[in-house]
Amino acid sequence: MKKIIAVLIASTIAFSSSADKYFTKTGKINFYSKTPIENIEAQNNAVGILLNTTTSELSFSVLIKSFVFEKKLMQEHFNENYMESSKYPKAKFSGKVKNMSSVNFNKDGTYPIVVNGTLSIHGKSNEVEQKGFIVIKNGAVAISSNMSVLLSDYNVKIPRAVRDKISKDVKIKIVSALRKL
Repeated sequence: MKKIIAVLIASTIAFSSSADKYFTKTGKINFYSKTPIENIEAQNNAVGILLNTTTSELSFSVLIKSFVFEKKLMQEHFNENYMESSKYPKAKFSGKVKNMSSVNFNKDGTYPIVVNGTLSIHGKSNEVEQKGFIVIKNGAVAISSNMSVLLSDYNVKIPRAVRDKISKDVKIKIVSALRKL
């Protein structure tokens, strides 16, 4: 009987500790940079995202080499010349949703959120505050955000030969469905 009670307690603790967490390994991040030469666009569909609704923590991790470009040469230049993805293989974010209490996970809706945290790209970390949304539809949870990142804030160098022809900021769009952990 003691074993059965111990198993029930352990199961209850395990369930309650994971019931407030949402996760994906297939999150989506796109980026876009408008340039006079040509527009630069890539997508990554292998982003790990974790949302803990109890602690308000939100984090994601992105393998830089997982960004896919239409042109292979552009992808090669991105990884070797700009992002140095062998040296800096991941971009990460770790922060908290400031207004998690305004999201009702039991009611369909689009809930505006504000997230504070640390964004790390190319070996450089900066504190950021970003607006976004948590969308609840038929019990499913999704997150979305649009942001702009200055390359200079993350020590991403643009070669002198093309410096005036490449945008100094990149538009980033995050849209990802999450599942209960």
